[in-house]
Amino acid sequence: MFAALEGTALAQALRQARWGYAAVNATHILGIALLVGAILPLSLRFLGLWRSVPRAALVRVLVPVAAAGLALAVAAGLLLFSVRAREYAGLGVLQIKLVLVATGALAAVALHVRHGFLLETAGEARLRVHAALSIACWLGALACGRLIAFAGG
Repeated sequence: MFAALEGTALAQALRQARWGYAAVNATHILGIALLVGAILPLSLRFLGLWRSVPRAALVRVLVPVAAAGLALAVAAGLLLFSVRAREYAGLGVLQIKLVLVATGALAAVALHVRHGFLLETAGEARLRVHAALSIACWLGALACGRLIAFAGG
């Protein structure tokens, strides 16, 4: 399956196109920046910082930014993965990263499904637990992603 992915025309084109690969890599980084740049201040607000700023106002702005960042990072990440899928698939650090991304994303979706888009029914204690989990997942995924370069990727 991974060999077939590497053999796709798109993966082959990315391996040959120096600037194309660089553009996809930059897109992945932009997605990560949007995601983490939105999640961290929101999570810090859930943990008690900036109490004077209405929670709903931050959620309304930062959640769509984080979601767009996640979509961009995942799409670009899949393209980057396709270039050397067999090699990357065996990296433990990538497997950990994927678990952290899935956990962070699913936790956020579950929180919003249960408590509404603006989290109007979520209690402070629930939001603090979610914030701690979110920070751990996204910073962990960020660190693991960076370590891929040193783990053979």
